[in-house]
Amino acid sequence: MNLTTDSNQTARVAAPHRSWRFARRLSTGHSLYWWVEIACVLAFYLVYSTIRNATNANPSRAFANAKQIISFEKALHIYYEQSMHQSARSVRALIIACNYFYGSLHFVVTIGVAVFLFRKAPDHYARWRNTLALATSLALIGFWTYQLMPPRLLPASYGYIDTLAEYPTFWSFNSGAISKLSNQFAAMPSVHCAWALWCACALTPRLQQPWAKVLSVMYPITTVTVIVLTANHYFLDAIGGFAILFVGYIVAHRTTRAGRVPINTAAS
Repeated sequence: MNLTTDSNQTARVAAPHRSWRFARRLSTGHSLYWWVEIACVLAFYLVYSTIRNATNANPSRAFANAKQIISFEKALHIYYEQSMHQSARSVRALIIACNYFYGSLHFVVTIGVAVFLFRKAPDHYARWRNTLALATSLALIGFWTYQLMPPRLLPASYGYIDTLAEYPTFWSFNSGAISKLSNQFAAMPSVHCAWALWCACALTPRLQQPWAKVLSVMYPITTVTVIVLTANHYFLDAIGGFAILFVGYIVAHRTTRAGRVPINTAAS
């Protein structure tokens, strides 16, 4: 009997999550290749951005929808965007920090969580990847059917300003090519909030340190606060973002087969 061969085979069976050089081997026998994942993500985001920005802008309709959202929030007694935004503007450092949070962490944290899942929890990666893709795709329905003027673009009488344009930042929606390429009225639902909650839901159960769990849970809460303080979204946009994430998770949970195993709360 070849003990070395037998022990190697046992190790492979006992550790299905161990990776080959260029892949992650799942318990179900599926393999995930990092270059395939990157190519798919880039292709998906290219298609998403193209569709998102292809909508013919209708300022009148977007403004009417904004007034409708504000009226609805007032009826629900949750219209605090104006007072929060105006109070934050008195603290310059806070607004600048919110601008950079809004403009950068949206991508940085989401990519970081995806990499973490791929490396540390590959059996759960496919389901959460599909959840994010489905939720993001659902957002396109909102962008096409319900153009919405964000608070920063409302008439001055509403009391909002575009903090990205008025305070020092690396970029602004209204600058140069960005203003021509970016769909200014793609506000409902908030993809920022959908992605932030996705990060927290995917990451928190797999963290071991209490402080790390707290930071993870605080991320979507902070994101909601930031989108309001910077006048980029309404509270209802955040609720819409959470709703599409919920639907995306339900569909992905029922349809994703790769790596379908009981959850392991500790990163392995």
